Amino acid sequence: MSKIYPGKPYPLGATWDGNGVNFALYADCATGVELCLFNDKQPEKRIKLSERTHQIWHCYLPDVKPGQFYGYRVDGPYDPQNGHRFNRNKLLMDPYAKSLSGRIDWHDSIFAYEIGNPDEDLSFSTTDSAPFMPKSVVVDPTFDWGDDKFPRIPYHQSIIYEMHVKGFTQMHPDIPDEIKGTYAAIGHPACIKYLHELGVTAIELMPIHHFVNDRHLLEKGLTNYWGYNTIGFFAPDIKYAGSVPCHEQVQEFKEMVKALHKAGIEVILDVVYNHTGEGNQMGPTLSLKGIDNASYYRLVDDNKRYYNDYTGTGNTLNAMLPNVLRYIMDSLRYWIVEMHVDGFRFDLAATLARELHDVNKLSGFFEIIYQDPIISQAKLIAEPWDIGEGGYQVGNFPPGWTEWNGKYRDCVRDYWIGADSMLGEFGQRFTGSPDLYQDDNRRPTASINFITAHDGFTLNDLVSYNEKHNEANGENNNDGESHNRSWNCGAEGPTDDPEINKLRDKQKRNLLATLFLSQGVPMLVAGDEFGRTQNGNNNAYCQDNEISWLNWAGADKQLLEFTKRLIQIRKDHPAFRRRRWFQGRPVKGKGLEDIAWFLPEGNEMEDENWNHDFARSLGIFLNGHGLHSVDNTGDPVTDDNFYVIFNAHHDQLEYHIPDVLVNKSWEIILDTSNDEITAQPLAKKEVINVEGRSVVVLRNKLK
Repeated sequence: MSKIYPGKPYPLGATWDGNGVNFALYADCATGVELCLFNDKQPEKRIKLSERTHQIWHCYLPDVKPGQFYGYRVDGPYDPQNGHRFNRNKLLMDPYAKSLSGRIDWHDSIFAYEIGNPDEDLSFSTTDSAPFMPKSVVVDPTFDWGDDKFPRIPYHQSIIYEMHVKGFTQMHPDIPDEIKGTYAAIGHPACIKYLHELGVTAIELMPIHHFVNDRHLLEKGLTNYWGYNTIGFFAPDIKYAGSVPCHEQVQEFKEMVKALHKAGIEVILDVVYNHTGEGNQMGPTLSLKGIDNASYYRLVDDNKRYYNDYTGTGNTLNAMLPNVLRYIMDSLRYWIVEMHVDGFRFDLAATLARELHDVNKLSGFFEIIYQDPIISQAKLIAEPWDIGEGGYQVGNFPPGWTEWNGKYRDCVRDYWIGADSMLGEFGQRFTGSPDLYQDDNRRPTASINFITAHDGFTLNDLVSYNEKHNEANGENNNDGESHNRSWNCGAEGPTDDPEINKLRDKQKRNLLATLFLSQGVPMLVAGDEFGRTQNGNNNAYCQDNEISWLNWAGADKQLLEFTKRLIQIRKDHPAFRRRRWFQGRPVKGKGLEDIAWFLPEGNEMEDENWNHDFARSLGIFLNGHGLHSVDNTGDPVTDDNFYVIFNAHHDQLEYHIPDVLVNKSWEIILDTSNDEITAQPLAKKEVINVEGRSVVVLRNKLK
């Protein structure tokens, strides 16, 4: 090393400028910082940083280039009861590292205390952890984006597809073996062709930020497959990179995004900024815990040895602190500006909005996003769950945000298994959940509607199992109780009974039809469109195997074709993807309301009809002239008229076409009692038979 320059405090991380690298690390309470350089030919080289500006330690090395491995050792008091866990014997990952060299090699040395010591985390370990730690890697950010453009698809035109990089591609027959399970596989023409033909507009990737594989899982022969255990908020996980050198995995990710954008498909990342993989006081020291524990995590006020755990994972990042807010915002901005990502789904988002104890929709986290000209324009999706608030907090996020609507999921599942008194809530969920979002000046698109997600049963398993079957996870599953709002239709698991299988197929079509006909933004989980199963495992977070991977060879092609045509119906008809709320009043000059609700007898529903326990069926008229919206050129948006019949009753019902609609010319464009979607003219009659447990959609063409 020829010379060490003072460098600059910004930007944080390791920044290559074409001539050398600037290193900068925030460590407020530290008394000393050493930058550690690694290569194959020489032992670790330590450089003591002497420059410190506003709690940021920094230097510039003119001889360092992309591909350089590095880490930090940070000195300071080891005083856990006051929140300090400095231990210079532990090599630490740069929180701003753009790439990491590999995974943790679990060893007792990566803990700051002595494993087995009766004083537990109050003891002090002097063993060097460097041989067992992944190294941070300097990257070259240069990339030819060409004419890449953000698709900027409006929410009301969006169809989100939740997927796992490896799970989607590992068994895909048209993906080359050498890239299966990688970012390159997602960007492969075969993958993009499938997504395009399916009709989705955005993929939502389960966590690809570099994450920790839990020690206890590895000891059981399992792994953290889902990845909700982040340790590097700037680094794409090396697990999903191909055979490229680790400093080039950023390029592979960018190539994937560029290919998807060219096909008009957005990329949304599932991000986990609420906690890190360092766990509680008994967890390892990998990065933030050793850099400046008290300046990053929420600690218990009266004993800072312990962590406030609002996530169920052992720790919670303290988003009330300016340096943590900067950390999160810098990460978000990096993924948008440098990686061209289109949006984010925030895991346990309510935790980020916590002030001292409660969730606050006016917290600093939201305020800083609102004022940011880059982040505020991305798609921002909240999972509104908070362990400290008792679960889902749907409807508590401010305008500009959308939310995973857990109430939609629960209501639609309950409706199709025949739960009592569901019509009132079902009507709310079908129309975009105005009871949750309208009073806050939000639109129907605030609701991200979903029937299934990565967490829970797949669509196929939802209609095939009453109980969870998670034996592969090493769990005791004999609780005899379902927590999934599922119904096996008469047999637990696979069966040869043709009637049960027929009913299951119909229920899958019913659930999919409800999802894509509802107002809001639909989210489909990868594989649900062709009947993917996890064999009754409702929590496959640790299964990096065929339980979780998509079985393309076993795809139900009829269900796949049904789903494609169903998505196309939604895309073709703005009546099912409104930008504005229903007003429930007659459209001027037309004499019919923008939406009207009918009983099977053809009479409009009265207030008391919504709460009848026995009620399982209703008809909904959607007026194509009542969209109250304009297109990009300012012209009014209109559509055909639709009459949608939902019959969750087990028996066939006679449905009387309402008198105000009977003289219109109708055709059946959807009937879930079969898997075909073809337009069939409806004979001019006042009554149609609607099979039990089915959806029928009638269209009156106006164009």
